[in-house]
Amino acid sequence: MCNQHKQIHIGVFMRTNIVIDDDLMASAFKSTGLKTKKDVVEQGLILLIKRNQQQGIRNLRGKVKWDGNLDEMRGRN
Repeated sequence: MCNQHKQIHIGVFMRTNIVIDDDLMASAFKSTGLKTKKDVVEQGLILLIKRNQQQGIRNLRGKVKWDGNLDEMRGRN
């Protein structure tokens, strides 16, 4: 199991049976290099969770006041 998964759901496991489109699963194997259906599904769930967490951050755009010099922080004086 990957470390990212452990960070999100420590010790929570459930067995389930799902029907997944064979072409979709084949594309997932090909594009990710993952070897098991379990790994593909877990990575998909992790990605879904991260995407939704990022949306929460994007929703803050324009609502947070930041005072700083980005070029200076990046060392571009």
